Amino acid sequence: MARKGMGGPGGGMGGMDMNALLKQAQQMQTDMLQAQEALKDEQTEASAGGGMVKVTISGDLVIKDVSIDPDAVDPEDVEMLAEMVQAAVNEAIRSAQKLAESKMPDMPGGMPGMGGPGLPGG
Repeated sequence: MARKGMGGPGGGMGGMDMNALLKQAQQMQTDMLQAQEALKDEQTEASAGGGMVKVTISGDLVIKDVSIDPDAVDPEDVEMLAEMVQAAVNEAIRSAQKLAESKMPDMPGGMPGMGGPGLPGG
């Protein structure tokens, strides 16, 4: 007796070719890994306090450099310096995330756990 719901060639559910789907998923994973590796070499910079504090961060969110203008160091107002560093780091992270989004391969329809439309994680 034939099984119902097994689809056509390839034994996929609903007529989908599971081998083709698996191959597509493996290619997407390879593309993602290559894009993530390339991001390690990309860098972006952000500043705060009119350029008195600068932060350089890689595309994979590793802080590469922090520079502070000596004029930004006021022993009477260390809190202001801390706020400038925090603002520069946060802006650098946002910038690096935008960079990563622009470099990542498109995910047609999304992938579960990857924030795709209508899928878990999204």
